[in-house]
Formats: sequence, C-alpha cells, structure tokens
Amino acid sequence: MGKPEFIGKKSKAAGGWGALRSCGKKLLASGAPLSGAVAMLKANQPDGFDCPGCAWGDPAHGSSFEFCENGVKAVAWEATDKRVRPDFFKKHTVSALRSWTDYELEREGRLTHPMRYDAASDTYVQVTWDEAFSEIGRILQSLDSPDRAEFYTSGRASNEAAYIYQLFVRLYGTNNFPDCSNMCHEASGVALEQAIGIGKGTVVLEDFEKADAIFVVGQNPGTNHPRMLGDLRRAAMRGARIAVFNPVREKGLERFADPQNKLEMLTGGSTPIASEYYQVRLGGDMAAFRGMAKAVLAADDEAIATGKPSVLDRGFLEQHTSGFDFYRAAVEATSWATIEDQSGLSRTELEALAQVYISSERTVCTWAMGVTQHRHSVATIREIANFMFLRGNVGRPGTGLCPVRGHSNVQGDRTVGINEKPPEAFLDALEKEFGVPMPRRHGHNVLAAIGAMLDGSAQAFIGLGGNFARATPDTSLIAKALTKQKLTVNIATKLNYSHLLPGEVSYVLPCLGRTEIDRNSDGVAQIVTVEDSMCMVHGSGGINKPASPELRSEVAIIAGIAEATLGSKVVDWKALAHHHDRIRDLIARTIPGFHDFNTRVRRPRGFRLYNAVEHRVWNTPSRKATFSSSELPDQTDHQRAASEQGLFVLQTFRSHDQYNTTVYGLDDRYRGIYGERQIVFVNPADLREIGVEAGDRVDIIGHHDDGVARLAKSFRVVPYDIPRGSVAGYYPELNVLVPLSSAGEQSDTPTSKSVLVSFRLAEQAQAA
Repeated sequence: MGKPEFIGKKSKAAGGWGALRSCGKKLLASGAPLSGAVAMLKANQPDGFDCPGCAWGDPAHGSSFEFCENGVKAVAWEATDKRVRPDFFKKHTVSALRSWTDYELEREGRLTHPMRYDAASDTYVQVTWDEAFSEIGRILQSLDSPDRAEFYTSGRASNEAAYIYQLFVRLYGTNNFPDCSNMCHEASGVALEQAIGIGKGTVVLEDFEKADAIFVVGQNPGTNHPRMLGDLRRAAMRGARIAVFNPVREKGLERFADPQNKLEMLTGGSTPIASEYYQVRLGGDMAAFRGMAKAVLAADDEAIATGKPSVLDRGFLEQHTSGFDFYRAAVEATSWATIEDQSGLSRTELEALAQVYISSERTVCTWAMGVTQHRHSVATIREIANFMFLRGNVGRPGTGLCPVRGHSNVQGDRTVGINEKPPEAFLDALEKEFGVPMPRRHGHNVLAAIGAMLDGSAQAFIGLGGNFARATPDTSLIAKALTKQKLTVNIATKLNYSHLLPGEVSYVLPCLGRTEIDRNSDGVAQIVTVEDSMCMVHGSGGINKPASPELRSEVAIIAGIAEATLGSKVVDWKALAHHHDRIRDLIARTIPGFHDFNTRVRRPRGFRLYNAVEHRVWNTPSRKATFSSSELPDQTDHQRAASEQGLFVLQTFRSHDQYNTTVYGLDDRYRGIYGERQIVFVNPADLREIGVEAGDRVDIIGHHDDGVARLAKSFRVVPYDIPRGSVAGYYPELNVLVPLSSAGEQSDTPTSKSVLVSFRLAEQAQAA
C-alpha cells in the first residue's frame, strides 16, 4: 500500500527555511502582510508588545529579532484583515455554526461588536455596551449566592486585567476562579511549593548559558515555545549535554536551523540539540528520575568506599535540605525491575544518564505538560526536585528547576491573584487596602466549576479569554454544563466554539488584542504587563490600529461589568480603566515584589520579581528544601494497558500549526502531516498487531471506570516512532476521550497524557 496523501515529507530540522516559508504564508493569509511584518519587529521589544505566542523569557541582551514562528502565527492570527461583523450572524445560526471546526470559526476573523444571543432566531444580535453591562450586572446581582458564578481566566490576560478581575470577583463575594493553569502546570505549582517554598521556576535565561547539562523532560519546544531552541542550540554548540526524555521523537529536540544564522540558512545546515534522547514510556518519568537517583547514590557509595570525593553535594544537603535520609531509603527500596518496567528504559541507559549528571558541575532541568498531565504528576515533579537537590543544582548560577509555561501570562495571572485558594496574606492586604472583608472560603478550580455547572449549583459563567469548551476534558459534558447556565459571557477577540453553547442569556464581548493600541479618552496610549516563565515582568504596548472602533480593552470590559454589578462605592472602576497606572499602583500596594511598579516596568526589558530560592531561602515549613520520599505508582496507565489485550495509553498534544485550542492551519510539517487533524500516531508494530494500515480510519474508544461512553470517530492512523503501547493525537479533537473524573493527585489537573483507549475500524470502513 502506498503512503496516504496526507502523510508527507518531514522537516529535516526545526526552524530554517521551513519556518520562514510558514511565517510568510501566515502573514499573506492574514490579508495584512506588511503591517504584520512591521509588527513583528516590535515583538518582545522594550517599546513594543509582549508576544502572545508563549511565556518563554526575553534575554537581557535582546536583539532586534526576538520572535519566532509561533509569534508570527499569533500576530498574523490577531492582525488579520478579516472581520466577523453583526451581519455574519444574520447569515449563520448558532446551531449551524456548531458544525464548523475550530479552525473554520477562527479563520473568519476578528469580532467587531458586542453581541447577545437571541434564542428565537438562534443567532447573535448586536447590542450596545451599556445594554450588555446592565443585563450582566442585573443577573449577577440576582443570584442567591456569589458562589453560583464561575469566573474563568485565560493565560493571555494581562496582569492589569487579571488583577481587577480578581478584585471585582472577590468584592462580589467568591473565590471561584477556574483558570487555564488548572489544566496545565498546576502540578508544577503544587510540587514546587512543597519542595522549595515557591510555586514557580528558579532559573533565568542566563542560567542556560552557564549550564553544563540540561535535562529536557516531557516538552516539545520546537512547536510550543520555539525561542527556547535558540538557547538550547547555543548550549549545545558550547558543549553542554542536553538529555531529552520524550515518548515521541520530536524534530525540534533533534536538530534546529536558526533562521537568524546566515551560514546555516545558506548551506541548509542545522545544529544537533539532544546529545541523549530517551523515549520514556508515558507516565514513566518519575521512574526514570528514580533510576538516575539510584545510580547517583550508588556512585556516591563507591566513591566514599574508594576514598574519592563524594558525588553528592554534602554541604548543600546538610545545610539546605530536610528529609534526605527518608528519600535515600525510598530509592534504595525501589527495585531496578520496577524502574525499568515503568520507565521503559534500561538500567544501563539510566546509569549512563546519571553519569551525565555527575559529570556536570551545573545542571538545569526543564519540563512541561508531558510531565504535569498524569495522576502522579506532583510526585513526579517532587522526584525531579529530589534529583536536582542531590548535587545542589538549585539556587546557584547555571542551575535550577524550570517549568515552561504555555500562555504568555499564565504565571502572571496567578501572581496577581487568580487563585481559587488565595493566600491569607493576600486577602489581608486587599482588606487593608479597600476596607471591606474578602471571601475566605476556597473557590472552584476548573474541574470543580464544571461539576458545579453540571449539578446546577453554578448558574453563571464568565470567561476572560480562552475557549473553555474546547480546552477542557469530556467535550460533550462541557456542552451540557455551559448550556445549563442562566448567564454565559465570553470576552474574546475571535469567534470560537465556546460561544456556540449559550446559556439562557449569553453575550460575546469583543476585546482589543495584545498588538492593538489601547488609547483612553484623553488620547493616552495604555500599556499592560505580563510575567514570563522566568519571573520577569515586562511592559507591553500595542502598535496596530484596533480591528474595530467598538472594541474595548479587557480592563475596560471588566470594569464595565464590575460597575454595573457592584457600583463604584468601594472602587472607582472607570478611573482604573481610564489609566492603567492606577491598577499598577494597587498591585504595588497589595502584592510583594511590585514596589515602584510603574517606574520599573518602563525600564528596558522590565524587572524580575524576587525569588527567594535564588538566595537559597526556602519558604517551606522546615525552612529548607524538602525531599519527598513517595513510592513509585503501584501501576502506571502504560503498565495497565500492556497487561490488557488491545489497550493503549493515549497522550494529546499540539500540532505544529496550533497554539493550545487555536488552530492556525492544518499542517504539522515536523511530523510530516498535511491537511488533516483527525490523526492518531501509533507504533508500526502495534499497527500490525491490531490489523490496520497507514491511513486507515479507526474509531478510538475511551476506557475509564466511570460508566461514561467515550468515542472519537474516524481518525486516520499514522505509523510513528513512539513506544509500543503508547499512542498520540491532537487536542482539542481528542479531548472527548479525556475523562472529567480522572485528575492529578493534589493538582486536580486533567490526565490528558494518560488516557486508556482501544481501536476499531471506523464505521464507514466496516460498511465498505
């Protein structure tokens, strides 16, 4: 059988001419290629806007080209000349639009006017801003408890928007803050808070310049945060060892051609990234790090026995850590057979990787959602921290723990108060500043919010950006949850599927994008701020003309809803919306680390928030970095799948032409897929065993012990370099298989990287 037409040539390396061609195509497709190209020169610049593409840090010694293919796609997507005006909705009912794909919906362009759902005609109709604010406020006031409303936040919201959002919601009376971080890096925050006393990473970009070894775990920077490849490339070129743990062979972790390197572009050359690439089984990262730690401890025993210097950093362990003896006992009690079976790696391989670590004076470990979206993710990240503690690789230059966030301000949103479990000190500061009590009872995260909407205890949903219905698990259940609401409000730049699941009253409120000028009534252009993965806070000011004169900033929209709901007795919402400096002054007075906020953020490249771990100050109960002595899971989902005939474990991930739920195009050139998203990647030997061939269509059946039938219909199979028993495919299309009832221990994060599935030939194939 020949190769199916949707399977094509894979890129030889990430970046290079392929990235440049893709950038050109996206700019041309936007209808505004010149303005888009000009805009990119202001991306991540001191006098420009912070790129909405990802949360990778900006170097202190930035160049004129601080953007990547992801950034160009994001800007072209936002700066398109296409518009979704009110007459669009006269032509298309909401029911009809539900048959469109996410890509087709967002390709229509920018929303231009506030719209209200009209059930009689099944369409959205234009309203004024005052009408929208008034009715939203009236319905929120009518609820018998503030806890009946859910307030969702996307990580693209600015610090200023997120701060006044949380202020409005807390003054309204609830801590219900389901947030996009609940679905991605919640496990990182929980684990790092326990281990080192702060739920953030400990590195700056300069640490990548000094590290001798970099462990890259469960992430694909070539697609998700391509600017990271430049830092990995420079590290590889100076001889740093880069060890990769990833079930899937990803092009960006193998080779990278830097589009800014003239020699590589002229010669078609590229630079190897990974010096070691290990395809760990899904869910096996904890076992892999346990195995490396076991080898490190054995090497230390041998060194001590032969009179050589200790392999461990004894001074660090004694002065700065607690729980080491219990951890050592747990490691020694873990058998190599268990480690090998869970990780899928051999003892020899793990001992070799341990030698890479031992020979490195300075090591950085970085990870993303391949680690965080499992049931035992918190325990895995604690194990990573344990491993790094052994040789003192936290809190000194060239070392550190680096969770790489997705959305450009998902970390900043949490810093300024988007938290369903707010710290008492933060609530105390708000009460002192505003002179009124704040709600103390913990609110809902994403999964709790969905549960409350399903059981009727929640009656209103407001989404500050994002595509809640597509980002969350169990797609059909989410549709039921949203349509049961008395009120749904979505603040957005483009039409998406969440807007097509209206409650009894439903609004879509169009906002300015990151690249657009936000000018107040005095003609003063406003700036907003964001915090990247390295705790750097940057200013961001748009440079493009707004897509419509009707658009308002996220800050102005929140202020309008807040005033209509609460009035202005406690907070002058209009004043805050009029000048964002006033919001930053409030942040400075209520959140540590933001002193002189308005002054410092206007300095080139902003400022870094204080990170105690950088000074080896540990805000844990023991006041030390804390080892975890958790046992490995009794059984990973991969082990369970291997024990049952015909069962596999699925991970969802992005194609190269998407960013979270936003689909920019239908190609995934790094994996050799073109014009198709209904894809499932399978090991060739597994394909032979289940009796299907490349290009065959299969239905994917979910297996979870909650009695819910889950089925993803008509997906094409693609043979791929992935461990046997593991399969992979794109979200949001496969989110229908992710169980709402399966969540990470301690993190409540959906287990999107460990979904048990089986296959059958698709219905049309059976009929044929």
